[in-house]
Amino acid sequence: MTPATVFIVDDDAAVRDGLGMLCEVNGLSVECHDSAESFLGAYRPARQGCLVLDVRMGGMSGPELHAELNRRGSILPVIYLSGHGDIPLSVRAMQAGAVSFLTKPVNGDELLACLAQALREDELRHVHASRLADLSTREREVMTLAIEGLSNKEIARRLDISHRTVEIHKRHVFCKTGTTSLLELARLATDHGLVDTR
Repeated sequence: MTPATVFIVDDDAAVRDGLGMLCEVNGLSVECHDSAESFLGAYRPARQGCLVLDVRMGGMSGPELHAELNRRGSILPVIYLSGHGDIPLSVRAMQAGAVSFLTKPVNGDELLACLAQALREDELRHVHASRLADLSTREREVMTLAIEGLSNKEIARRLDISHRTVEIHKRHVFCKTGTTSLLELARLATDHGLVDTR
């Protein structure tokens, strides 16, 4: 299995070199890009890791890259690193799903702690994505209707199956996803773009 990679996207060569060295010295696999466009050209969604992203760059900005990754359904955790951080910008970054928003010059220990958190989150997301992929078509249908708030009887009528069959499918869904409540299942399915609970 390919090790998780810390992707660094920053148009400042000195920052890329410094962050790359910090990661390598601490045993992390790293890949550096000088632009958002370069990263998008090389990145494959199945790769595990996290993204350390500058805010202001020539061409596509960090927030624009983050928005594009979200549009593509990426689950790659994002850590912003900026010399131009302000509160509204950091709030928008966190609302877009960023793990953290750090300012330059960054403390190495603080960055390493954020990287460890982001890599743990990414590993967990990939585990969950794999579990969701194991659901059958019927199990996905039952899950979606249950999350929408339909009772077992309503799901049975909607899918033209027995009430007992719905119960069995729901039990399989909880077992396969490792969730223990409908709320937890809804959060997992929403995080992976399978349902929209808004």
